[in-house]
Amino acid sequence: MTTVGEVMNRNLLTVDPHLSLHDAAARMSERGVGAALVISNDHVAGILTERDVLRAVATGGVDGTHVAAWMTRDPETVDASESTGQAAAVMIHGGFRHLPVVEADRPVGIVSIRDLMRVVVDDESPRGV
Repeated sequence: MTTVGEVMNRNLLTVDPHLSLHDAAARMSERGVGAALVISNDHVAGILTERDVLRAVATGGVDGTHVAAWMTRDPETVDASESTGQAAAVMIHGGFRHLPVVEADRPVGIVSIRDLMRVVVDDESPRGV
């Protein structure tokens, strides 16, 4: 059984809930990531995803707003010791593509649907390669 801890990304992008949405989106773009964990008092207070930023842009609510106004509060989390299948089930049923990983309620990583797909298609090669 492959665990979440084996496939998660430990190089987290974390942001403060009071950071401007513009600055958070810029950091996400610079790092090439689709989600940032929003940390308050060393705990995951929320997650800011590409979808959240897109929703803000679509409503015209970007200027002068902060991460806290657009983040998904108290997101589902998964423990690093849980199976990748369990993480995939949580993501599929919740309708999201990024899942914070915690150990003893502290953020230690993030797992994406892409990370989980790598487990499934590890033995496959793209067509024509």
